[in-house]
Amino acid sequence: MSAGKNTAAPTGGNDSHKPSNFIKNIIDEDLKNGKNDSRVHTRFPPEPNGYLHIGHAKSICLNFGLAQEYNGLCNLRFDDTNPVKEEDEYVNAIIEDVKWLGFDWQERLYFASDYFEKMYEFAIELIKKGKAYVEDLNAEEIRQYRGTLTKPGKASPSRNRNIAENLDLFERMRKGEFPDGAKVLRAKIDMSSGNMNMRDPVMYRILHASHHRTGDKWAIYPMYDWAHGLEDSIESITHSICTLEFEDHRPLYDWFLDNLEDVHHPRQIEFARLNLTYTVMSKRKLLRLVAEKHVSGWDDPRMPTIAGMRRRGIPPAAIRDFCNRIGVAKADSMVDRAMFDSCIREELNKKAQRVMVVLDPVKVVITNYPEDKVEDLPAENNPEDENAGSRMLPFSREIYIEREDFREEAPKKFFRMVPGREVRLKHAYYVKCTDFVKDETGEITEIHYEYDPATRGGWSDDGRKVKGTLHWVSAMHALDIEVRLYDHLFSKENPDDSRDETDFIEYLNPKSLVALKNCKAEPGLRECKQGERFQFLRKGYFCSDNLDFTAGKPVFNRIVALRDTWKKMQQK
Repeated sequence: MSAGKNTAAPTGGNDSHKPSNFIKNIIDEDLKNGKNDSRVHTRFPPEPNGYLHIGHAKSICLNFGLAQEYNGLCNLRFDDTNPVKEEDEYVNAIIEDVKWLGFDWQERLYFASDYFEKMYEFAIELIKKGKAYVEDLNAEEIRQYRGTLTKPGKASPSRNRNIAENLDLFERMRKGEFPDGAKVLRAKIDMSSGNMNMRDPVMYRILHASHHRTGDKWAIYPMYDWAHGLEDSIESITHSICTLEFEDHRPLYDWFLDNLEDVHHPRQIEFARLNLTYTVMSKRKLLRLVAEKHVSGWDDPRMPTIAGMRRRGIPPAAIRDFCNRIGVAKADSMVDRAMFDSCIREELNKKAQRVMVVLDPVKVVITNYPEDKVEDLPAENNPEDENAGSRMLPFSREIYIEREDFREEAPKKFFRMVPGREVRLKHAYYVKCTDFVKDETGEITEIHYEYDPATRGGWSDDGRKVKGTLHWVSAMHALDIEVRLYDHLFSKENPDDSRDETDFIEYLNPKSLVALKNCKAEPGLRECKQGERFQFLRKGYFCSDNLDFTAGKPVFNRIVALRDTWKKMQQK
């Protein structure tokens, strides 16, 4: 089924830095020995029973990245063997996610259901060889007969059923003559094996359920362990790269292929899955968050799903860079979310336009500035990009600043505005606080400044220096916007800890979303597009929401704050 070369290459990020790892060492050795006709052919095989998350992104980058690096091929294949949990919605979302990450499977889009007939024929082959049988025990009885980690299993009464009867019963299972759970097809391996997966595993179960692609054609569906190796074999995969939980399943993967005639036998290799702090990766738990409406959906910007990250504004190049930096290991570990955030900042710092937005505004009146005067002041778009150019900002007598940037009395290291102190307004002038106004509750409602006309552009020719620089927005030109401040969805570093008996829902962070409705933005943001990213000076990186978007009045999501704790940790 192989065709063509994998010519598509992701752009952006640190994709050129590809350190060696144990998987590449295995591939190098295989190529050296001429295995698989010196081919490299991988696959990404998601189950369409939920949305992809950052853990899947690691697998996507690994499988497609290896194919690209070795001038090979990578398939996108849906492991759609469970019609009860699978939907076209998930298929479409996964296709969109993989494309968005920057990868192209060309014409190699496959489904396990494409091979149902062939899998059935392979099962018949094993039955005829006396290596598979139809089981009459129910699920609970099968579990009891299987034994424990310290106690071997025992043979089922059905284990020695003759081949002809097994063939007849299996055909009748396919025709739908038996109810769900009445029978299964099992491999005949070793009930005393130290590996529980080898104790006559189930290959097929009866499910009278409509499949999203095959409809009601089938009344039996293959189990993952049976289907997985066959799919890889049919597609001529050379290296079947799985996460570590499938390591104990590898002997079964090999057994099935070893006991079939004239089939291609890929090599299964396991690597450690990605675990990220303050995050859950279990699809079951993510589905619960959605179903119980703890989040707005699979694409909620707080979710670790690729759809959620796309909506939040995280660039795909930053995800690829992160997956490349964490590398490929043989043992599970926890990755600090701060490292991921650092990759996001590094990518956005190079490309995001700088703008001024005041999140918690308080009005400032520049008392010695002419009431009817408006001037345009030049402002650079991105000091990290020499080709980014500049824009003009309107400046007038009344402006907004951040409420937190003014204190009546301030500690020694507070370098922003206090009465009598001079500070710089970014791109504008030096100003000094002369007075302020409070309401009956004691809240400051207005601050009075005087400006120095000789400091236009925010610089002084007389050599005097100021320590504080504030961002601002002209009041008469300000655009009213909503800004959503997103934080970790969970307050506990490892809410997915299996040793913790507390319901993971109890660790939801009540401050994971703070919506600010009265923010003031420079007027140019009126023209921003859906999904456009910016750095709000002194506040972080933000993206206009691609769903809650109205032309001329965008809603912004905070992608990540400015403070890079991870980079500081690495520099120590």
